[in-house]
Amino acid sequence: MNLQTRDPTRPNVARNAGVISLAVMASRVLGLVRDQVFAILFGAGLQYDAFLTAFRIPNLLRDLFAEGALSAAFVTTFTQVLETKGEREAFQLSNRIATALIIVLGIVCVVGWIFAPSIVNLLAPGFFDISGKAELTIHLTRIMIPFLLLIALAAKAMGILNARNNYGVPAIAPVFFNLGSVLGGLFLGFSAGPFLGLSPIEGMAFGTLVGGSLQFAVQWPSLRRAGFRYRPMLSLNDPGVRQIMRLMGPAVIGTAAVQINVFVNTNFASSIIDPATGAVINGPVSWLSYAFRFMQFPIGVFGVAVATATLPPLSRSIAREDHTAFRQTLAHGLALVFLLCIPSAVGLAVLGRPIVALIFEHGRFTPFDTVQTANALAAYAIGLAGYAAVKVLSPAFYALNDARTPMLISLGSIAVNYVMNLILVGPFGHVGLAFSTSTVALVNALLLAIFMRRRLGRMEGARLASTVLRICIASLAMAAAVWLISTAAIRLPLYGTALHLVTVAAAIAGAAVVFYLSCQGLRIDELNEAIAAIAGRFLRARTQN
Repeated sequence: MNLQTRDPTRPNVARNAGVISLAVMASRVLGLVRDQVFAILFGAGLQYDAFLTAFRIPNLLRDLFAEGALSAAFVTTFTQVLETKGEREAFQLSNRIATALIIVLGIVCVVGWIFAPSIVNLLAPGFFDISGKAELTIHLTRIMIPFLLLIALAAKAMGILNARNNYGVPAIAPVFFNLGSVLGGLFLGFSAGPFLGLSPIEGMAFGTLVGGSLQFAVQWPSLRRAGFRYRPMLSLNDPGVRQIMRLMGPAVIGTAAVQINVFVNTNFASSIIDPATGAVINGPVSWLSYAFRFMQFPIGVFGVAVATATLPPLSRSIAREDHTAFRQTLAHGLALVFLLCIPSAVGLAVLGRPIVALIFEHGRFTPFDTVQTANALAAYAIGLAGYAAVKVLSPAFYALNDARTPMLISLGSIAVNYVMNLILVGPFGHVGLAFSTSTVALVNALLLAIFMRRRLGRMEGARLASTVLRICIASLAMAAAVWLISTAAIRLPLYGTALHLVTVAAAIAGAAVVFYLSCQGLRIDELNEAIAAIAGRFLRARTQN
């Protein structure tokens, strides 16, 4: 008997994950377009390094306090209150949390604006060695710090809708962030910039605020239809508020290991020295960011989608004290993550250089930048399955009202990452930083799985291990096909973008065929389910027509 026949919740999780995957895919594609715009206009130098570092500060706080810790704690608690006490109590809890967010994060934004110079010095001390770089980073930080409050409200809205089985609208909301940030940034930086006294990079910074506002606003009509009406309320004695606060304390650390490690990596990357000149290098921060953008695609489309679809049923299972359904839902979620992320990692590692060149090697983004970004991407890809598994496992602990275990594991992983950075940054530069982050993500996921198994007694481990082994075999066959196709493409009488496009298109098509046939031969049942979940809506629509 396989997992599919034993897990009654599987179809719902897969279908919901499919809806989220399609929406997140659109968001990630637009995210790549956004990065293309930056690559063409600013390349990988001083201005983009400054923008990335400035945006990373509210973005890091977002993962610490908003989309990461708040989302996991709020969805868990809101779902349980909705299940046990009804809609009225659940919406009152939401109003109390919204009021607390506006007050607390408003204060955090003010403090961040005041202490921006100290924050930049902590995050990127090497910038102060390059004329004008630190000053620009501080200025951009102050422009973008309100993004934290906007995205926190958007994350809470997403939690309400997901708990009420509305996954499509909150999943598509980041699309509007990317549209708003690009179009708003281009308008403010280039069209209206000369009249407003804004430089192009300042306009792009203000564009992030436009995007954050749109990400929240697009969810508001669905919240109204769901019955939500905001009323200012503040009560720290409410049991639901206390539970969220109790979960958020350790969850601030527990859900943000990767981002905290990226924070540490930025610190190291900002101070990498060119051995030939002895000067700080411009570019490592940008190379790592461009590389991780490709990682965010499968992490978001697969890892975040599965995690988002899995958390509400996990929370409902605990509210009903149905631990069997909890185990089956969690094991099924992990199986889907590995099925989708392991071949993605292999493909990114083998095909990294032509993919980076195709997307980014335009304008001020040079072939040298392509090589450096592709090398970082290969190192990041090693940990892709770990990144995605953590997205599923950490919230599962919160559903069990246990935020302490992920917190302790994350604390350990942060320390390990720092030590590995010290060892690897010297001989391997920014690639060593990427490899360090990947290793820590894999260790983090493994430890979370071990402690979850101890908590549950069992976790369908044998079946999950068998599935992962077969996925790895299929991925190796796929890697061989990708290598052969990309090697053959080099001999074509094509150059530049045309060569990269043909190479990437042919390799991805060949990879899909080989991986599909390998999975069928190895009887990996989850593949057919994943295809049905993602493509089912299109197939049904075509049949009806």
